[in-house]
Amino acid sequence: MHKLRLLIRKIHTPITIMLVPHSRFSTRSIRIPFILALTFCGLSCLGLVYTASLTVQAVDYYRMKKQYTAMSRQFNEIESTVASLKQSESQFRKLFALDSRKEVLKNLPTDDGGSIDVEALKKQVTESMETVQGIKSYLAKQHNDYQATPLGWPAPGHISSGFGMREHPIYGDQRFHTGIDITLSTGTPLHATADGVVSFAGKNAGNGNIVVIAHGHGYSSVYAHDSKILVHPGETVKRGTIIAYSGSTGTSTGPHVHYEVWKNGQSVNPKPFIDGRI
Repeated sequence: MHKLRLLIRKIHTPITIMLVPHSRFSTRSIRIPFILALTFCGLSCLGLVYTASLTVQAVDYYRMKKQYTAMSRQFNEIESTVASLKQSESQFRKLFALDSRKEVLKNLPTDDGGSIDVEALKKQVTESMETVQGIKSYLAKQHNDYQATPLGWPAPGHISSGFGMREHPIYGDQRFHTGIDITLSTGTPLHATADGVVSFAGKNAGNGNIVVIAHGHGYSSVYAHDSKILVHPGETVKRGTIIAYSGSTGTSTGPHVHYEVWKNGQSVNPKPFIDGRI
């Protein structure tokens, strides 16, 4: 009991705090109970600890937010490139599931410790995408070549005169035949055998009504002795477009189409082009 009273007396014993200004003002002193001073010091220490804790949490939060932003950006990039790879994979699955080069070109559509090494993955994805783009560029060029190459018949019929030297059916002498004659009925639709632009459409002496189409890549095709022309110079046509009707205009012994293929301005045998063997 005696010890308790001594403790209570010490707790209430006042302490003096002197304020000594570095000026002309006089010294001041403040008397406060010991318990109050002790409480103030304790609360100050708790405040410092709490403030330090908040500072550490703020630093951790900022660092984590920065890491999250960087990871989010990286995964967005990966998601985008993977989507591109999937699209390209789908395109190529469709292409190479086809049976032939012709079908491929015809149907061509004008990328430790259990954690992901993001940089390595991005590098591999970039290399894959470059490979895909290279293949697509090559196929696009092949597609353009294919579309510009005359293929197939301008109209179904019978070849009555082939390419090369022959006896002229009217004049009777030996002459070089620069195309093939396909016998068919008057008024049969004649189709462009490749994409291109009409470079001539009109009358041309012994050839009668004639259509010439420039296809690009050095190719042109010629359709002569037509009964009626349906296109005009400068018009763009696609393979299969009806450009004229067959007839027997000009120097002709009957209804047919004289069909030629030119390569770099020179007549070549159309038969391999008709047969698809070029």
